[in-house]
Amino acid sequence: MNSETRDDNAREAATQKLFESFTTMRSRRGVLKGAVAGAGGLALGASVIPAYASTLSKTRPMGGDFPNDVVAILTVARTAEQLAVTFYSNGIANASALGIQGDNLAYLKAALIEEQIHQQFFTAHGGQSLADTFSFPQGAKTFEDLGTFIATQQQLEGVFDSAFLSAIREFADMGHSDLAQIAGQIACIESEHRALGRAIGGLVPADNWAYAPVLIAQVADAPALVQQAGYLSPVTGNTYHYVEVSTDGGGVEQRVPFAASSTAVGRG
Repeated sequence: MNSETRDDNAREAATQKLFESFTTMRSRRGVLKGAVAGAGGLALGASVIPAYASTLSKTRPMGGDFPNDVVAILTVARTAEQLAVTFYSNGIANASALGIQGDNLAYLKAALIEEQIHQQFFTAHGGQSLADTFSFPQGAKTFEDLGTFIATQQQLEGVFDSAFLSAIREFADMGHSDLAQIAGQIACIESEHRALGRAIGGLVPADNWAYAPVLIAQVADAPALVQQAGYLSPVTGNTYHYVEVSTDGGGVEQRVPFAASSTAVGRG
């Protein structure tokens, strides 16, 4: 078997795992015991895919011009962060119904601020918005039942982590070591969110991965892979709009991608 065939087989297996995580229905107990991290996330409807493809023919200013393939990654990243902000905003708004309070609620509020800071970074540096209205595979139940909420959070944070890990390789291959490093910094934070979600859901151990899996071969695969997963199928009772939130407070530190040995983009 040649390397190209092995790569194709690996990508097919990863894709299958992503879709299985969306289509498998679980009881609340089953979700809490086996919430699948590393799958799910940004889902773009068919009408949005052409908008994504169009970014490949554009170059946007980013303190200088970045090439089209870089802008395309920044665009997917910005949209993913908007989905994350939408998810956490609604989780916090429904914290009482979910039974989330105290330290666990503080974790969610910090995660929300961090996702908004990430979104602002990608926006400021040329990332475009592919979607700002989302839905969730389990609809309103996502914010009514703790098991469903945690399962969704695990899917989202798992794919965000996977996508940013793929972005590291892609940026490095393009010769953008500064962006590769920032993608790594963000991947670390997404992984923290995933572990805290497991802690909120009572999943033990919360830190259950020795290596974060890279289930997306390249960032550009993410929209097409999960467009049918249910994250952009707004209907009555299952429509959630991205609304920018304040990034003040929350105990959040390290608000710019500082690196001691570099002049990373966005550092100030």
